[in-house]
Amino acid sequence: MESSTEYIRLFMEYESDDMPVVYFYEVDLKDDRLALREMEIFADRTVKIEKDPYCDVIEVCPIPTVDELNAKVWGDGFHAAVISKEEFDEIWNTRIYSGSLVAV
Repeated sequence: MESSTEYIRLFMEYESDDMPVVYFYEVDLKDDRLALREMEIFADRTVKIEKDPYCDVIEVCPIPTVDELNAKVWGDGFHAAVISKEEFDEIWNTRIYSGSLVAV
């Protein structure tokens, strides 16, 4: 049975302390790849939880595929990977991220 959600870890190049360096997305594959939940990880390892990723946006946009992000379709500085629901939920529930802050 195919899952209706996908979990993505997205590394961004460091720009400044107030910009996240890692994003995590729970993507709804049955609703045009819209994010259900989102987390932002900052260089100091602060975890910011977004229960409603679209609450402050002007336009709702789908989350690109891992292949699109890694092919630089959306620009340089991205590296994405599909992760497990368990990995996503562990960070969501504990608010602790001890993984890498840069793409390996």
